[in-house]
Amino acid sequence: MMDKKTSRLQRAAKTRHTIREHGVNRLSVHRTPRHIYAQVFSADGTTVVASASTLQVDIKSGLTATGNVAAAKAVGDAVAKRAIAAGVTSVAFDRAGFKYHGRVKALADAAREAGLKF
Repeated sequence: MMDKKTSRLQRAAKTRHTIREHGVNRLSVHRTPRHIYAQVFSADGTTVVASASTLQVDIKSGLTATGNVAAAKAVGDAVAKRAIAAGVTSVAFDRAGFKYHGRVKALADAAREAGLKF
């Protein structure tokens, strides 16, 4: 019997394997009850091209809370702008096994609105 976390990590591994086969940049999301993190990895997966999280002062300062949909939108917008500034316009979305719902969906939508294609 697998627990919730093991199942999620197994789903994440499957997705990452597929993305690696396609050889594209990857927007990876990690979610905890208190914070949300996003990183854009290069196509080979070795370097972080851009990152944003609710821990960063410039993002945190404009928020009332860090574990809600508004915070996720702010992180999505910031990571997209930083990725585009670094020359990345197209990514594959890696939700790390989390449901595409709530904060994960809000981050993805905000990144798309800011000009990131996926």
